[in-house]
Order: sequence, then structure tokens, then C-alpha cells
Amino acid sequence: MSLAVLRSRALTGIAAPPVRVETHLANGLPAFTIVGLADTGVRESRERVRAAILNSGYEFPNRRITVNLAPADLPKESGRFDLAIALGILAASGQIPSEALDAHEFAAELSLSGELRPVRGALAMAMGLARDNAARAAAGEAPRAFLVAAGNGAEAALIEDLAVHAAATLRQACDHLCPLPDARLPRSMPALLPAATDRGPDMRDVRGQAQARRAMEVAAAGQHSALLVGPPGTGKSMLAQRLPGLLPPMTLQEALESAAVMSLTPGGFRTALWGQRPFRSPHHTASGPAMVGGGGNPRPGEISLAHHGVLFLDELPEFDRRVLEVLREPLESGRITIARAAGHADFPACFQFVAAMNPCPCGYLGHPDRPCRCTPDQVRRYQSRISGPMLDRIDLQVEVPAQDQGEMLDGPPGEPSAVVCTRVLAARERQLARQGKPNNELGGREIEQHCTMEAQAQALLRGAMTRLAWSARSYYRVLKVARTIADLEGAEVLTATHVGEAIQYRRALRMAGG
Repeated sequence: MSLAVLRSRALTGIAAPPVRVETHLANGLPAFTIVGLADTGVRESRERVRAAILNSGYEFPNRRITVNLAPADLPKESGRFDLAIALGILAASGQIPSEALDAHEFAAELSLSGELRPVRGALAMAMGLARDNAARAAAGEAPRAFLVAAGNGAEAALIEDLAVHAAATLRQACDHLCPLPDARLPRSMPALLPAATDRGPDMRDVRGQAQARRAMEVAAAGQHSALLVGPPGTGKSMLAQRLPGLLPPMTLQEALESAAVMSLTPGGFRTALWGQRPFRSPHHTASGPAMVGGGGNPRPGEISLAHHGVLFLDELPEFDRRVLEVLREPLESGRITIARAAGHADFPACFQFVAAMNPCPCGYLGHPDRPCRCTPDQVRRYQSRISGPMLDRIDLQVEVPAQDQGEMLDGPPGEPSAVVCTRVLAARERQLARQGKPNNELGGREIEQHCTMEAQAQALLRGAMTRLAWSARSYYRVLKVARTIADLEGAEVLTATHVGEAIQYRRALRMAGG
């Protein structure tokens, strides 16, 4: 018997056990069996492995072969097990030394000719292996290297603390494991990544809408969620699309985590998007699993693909209500747990939520020139498609009114995103220096500690809470927004001006509903 080990991580942060590929050769009629809850793609690896071994110049054992993918109750999918299975067979038959397998982990698909093909999620698996190696080092054990296909080498090598080797063929992988120094594969070099200079659409394209522009600045500074309410054509989508350009540059860890999530998509990780905050805008026909992730073998959804970026839902009331409700927990926790009978998957989902909607079904409630055709009951039914608990979790609810034609067409350009981003970055640095996190992530005790108010500001906020029948959650969210407004001005204590502006950012739907 010989063992080849592959730690398969579908995404960084998932608590999944390692998959051990155990190969057993026995006397008897020739047979090749794979057990361990393997799907069709994994079972078909029998033919790929057989052809690759023969075409690489090795002998395929004419004996009964059993490949066990352990643990047996964890579903296995994709072709990333091919290389580990092939190496396990060669080691069990004595054609390569089995001792070398213990120092490596493998992830690659085999072609019939013996070439190694890249697989999805190599960067995510590399991050998981790096964490495992850190735990092994703490226990006094030697770290493992990662052997992948040539097409995944530069991607996996982005993890600096991990030794990554890339092979083009099965023969190269086997030579690397043999005790011949000149046959060892060099350590792969990380991909050449561009400087993150493209910040996307610019705020200068938005003319007018001073209050909405200010709200986007506040949202970016404190990482607050926002809902833009207004008639068609007032610039709601333009404002949302320009929010990523106002956010602070991504840290190295944020860029790696975002790239690891993208490596799991069919398009894979693209170096051109390195360091750019994701902007995801799913259509309103998206299902719950498409939004939060799911499937038999859970995959990340839109909220995870927007990790460290922006999730924009246009025409918010048109989304299925059940789809919107599943966003409530991730908005506060920054994670989503997908439960299945065979286990659960925990995906990261630290995204900034932005949505846009019309004030009524026809869209023209409150428009100065076009009359609204909706009855009060129709308006209430339309706005009630967004539940109270969901609305309660949105920090900024901003009205984006119709503009005068002269201001829209002939008005001066707006302030450039680079100028606004400078103020946002200064405010975010104050937050990190004070509490180590953005204001949106403050907890109950932290709010009391860092959101000190003047007496007049406290009276104003409590009065608004009574008049508008706010919940405790709404009260604290307004307080966190006021803290961000004060940070933009460099103020330590919240004044009535800061609190008053924060209160105005939570009344758009009430104003629209008359």
C-alpha cells in the first residue's frame, strides 16, 4: 500500500478535512475501483490515469487496484485528484519512491497524453495549505510543498510562505519526486501582477446630486450599506458603480482573499484584476443559491464573489423576497454558512451592500414634472416587498431626486473620485488607529466607547428614535454613521450637526411613501 495526499480546499476559510488518496494493489483479476463518494468526474479519472501512466513511459499494474478517497462521507468532485491518484499507483507499484509523497500535496488534472492541466481554486488551496503548514510548524512538523500543473504555478506561488512546484507532465512530476537533484523542479515564481491603478468609473461623471454624492462618500469612509431611492434616470446606478473608486486600496491580504475566491469561478483568477475591488451586480432573477452559494458540493455565490468589494442590487423590490432575506445574516456577520446533509461550508462574504429602487411601481412618485399613476396602496405594497428587518440593516437610505435639465446637462462636472478618495482614506485611517476596524463593524460596547456625543446631539438622536419608531438596531446604525461623518471632519466628539446629517440618511422611503 502507498499513500498520496491531497488537501483539497474549495475556498479559503472553509473548515473541510484533508482528502487522502489511498492506493492499494492486490492480487486477483485486474480491476480499477475508486471509492469514497466520488462524482462522475472523479470516477472517470480511471481512464485518464491509465492512459497518462502508459503514455508517460511507466507500467500500469496488471492487478486489482483500489483507490480510497478519505474521508468517505465528504463528496469529491472535479479532476484535481488525477495527479495524486496516478502518483499513488506508481508509488504502490514501486516505480517511484513513496517516501517523497509525504512531503508534498498535489492538485492537477491529467490528459490522456500525460500532460498536467490546471484546475480551479489553486490559489484557494494554496492558502489553505499555507495555514496547515503554519499549524504543522507550531507542532514541530515539517511543512509540505505544493505540486501543481504548470498553468497553476504562478497563481499558487502568490502565497509567499509556501513552496510551490509546477510540472508540465506526469513524467516531470515523477522525476521531481525521485532522489535526483538535477531532476528537481525549481520553485515557481509568482505571477507578475499589475499595479492597481485602474479605479473604474469616476465620480466626476455625475453632475448634481450633491446629497447622494455625499452619502456615497460617507458609505465609503465607514464601509456602510446604502439604499438609493429615486425616479428612473436620476443616476442611482452611476453612483453605485463609482463606489469602488472611492474605497481605500486593497491590502495584500484582501487582494489575496479576493483573488482566491475568483480562482474558483469558471473564468478563474485574472491578473489584470489584481488589487481591484470586485463589483458584482446580479440580475433580479438570481436565485437564492446563486446569491449566497449552494449546490450539492457547495460553491460560493455572488456575496462571496463580492468579498472585499461591492454587491449592487438594482431594482431591489424586483428580487424575490426570499432571496433578499438570506442576505440579512451575511450583512452583519461577514460570512455565510451553507448547510447540507453531508456537512457544511463556511464562505467569506465581507462585502459592501448597495441597492437602488424606484419609489413606486411607475417610478415617478415625487417627480416634479411627471405625475405618479400609483395609488397609495400600490406604493405601500411595492415598498413593502423589502421587509422591515432587511431595511433595518441598511445604514444609509438616500433619496436621489429628479434634477433640473440645466443642472443635468450643463452643470459643472462633479468632484473627481481621486479627491474624494483622499478624504475617505484619511477617515478610514482614523478609524483603524482608534478601533482597528471600520465603523460599520463596531459592536455594542465599542459604540459606547468610541461614539461619544454632546448632550444636544444625544437629545436629537433620542428624539428622532421616538418620533420615527426606530429599533435599537436603527439607533446604533445611525450612531455609527454619525461617527463616520465626524471622522470625515476629523472631529473626536459627535455634535448635533453630525447626528442630524446621519438621521437624514435614514428617511428616504418614509419620505417617498408620503
